[in-house]
Amino acid sequence: MEKRPQFGQRFLTDDAEVFAHNAWDMVDWGEEQELAAQDTVSKNSCRPSEDVYQDVLNNSAKKWDKFYGIHNNKFFKDRHWLFTEFPELKDSSENVERVNIFEVGCGAGNTIFPIIEHSDENANIFVYGCDFSSTAVDIVKSSKLYSDDKCHAFVCDISQKSLQVPIPEESLDLITMIFVLSALNPDDMAHCIQNLSKYLKPGGHILFRDYGRYDLAQLRFKNGRCLSDNFYARGDGTKVYFFTQDEMDKLFTDAGLEKVQNIVDRRLQVNRARKLKMYRVWIQCKYAKPIANVNKSAEIDLS
Repeated sequence: MEKRPQFGQRFLTDDAEVFAHNAWDMVDWGEEQELAAQDTVSKNSCRPSEDVYQDVLNNSAKKWDKFYGIHNNKFFKDRHWLFTEFPELKDSSENVERVNIFEVGCGAGNTIFPIIEHSDENANIFVYGCDFSSTAVDIVKSSKLYSDDKCHAFVCDISQKSLQVPIPEESLDLITMIFVLSALNPDDMAHCIQNLSKYLKPGGHILFRDYGRYDLAQLRFKNGRCLSDNFYARGDGTKVYFFTQDEMDKLFTDAGLEKVQNIVDRRLQVNRARKLKMYRVWIQCKYAKPIANVNKSAEIDLS
């Protein structure tokens, strides 16, 4: 039997084969498709009523509490693909006493628990997780995989200008942000990244994946759901923003981090029975805290 290509490594080289599989990775867009997407967004950008606008902007935790109250841990699948996209999550040095990972916006644990399940090979991994939904954190803590020896989940609103977390500054090797920054109001994104960067060790990385501009989800919005440019309210009242590479680069570099990776992942998903094509667009980034920063305060003038 032919071995199935690993997730993230199936490429469409012959258009005639498009319905041979359910998904294709890193699919190119032409100018015509780009212009059509821009036109769709221009047509779905009417702002909702003022009452809806204020309710969505100011009640994020309540909206997500309701979401997890309804769906529990059944809505999102565990992200075992993370180890293909971010091999840093499974690579640790034998000389390191403990590898500290912080999953920001942990939801029901769909990133935390795959990391813990893979940590048998790296027993020195410890995972912090936070979410501003107390219901989500309760779901994480109720899992049979949750262990105080392996992880610590807590409630935290990362949109606040002053971030309070039970983590020492400059103690984290990795911070994961998987489809979480897009749920924040755009005005809160810059100080969120700046606050989080304080907790990275010099040489530590933020691993980021989120919605890209003109993703299928953005194109499907109806009029009256757009809160501001490329920022929308879903039907359940949760929010979502759609990023560009340049926006992400500015957010991270303004926080003093250095680019390791910043790519657009365009994926083609197909409905083979109905012969439908669905284009997904995600931004994937890795940014590191410069190692040189650790010695700047200790420099000695030898002149």
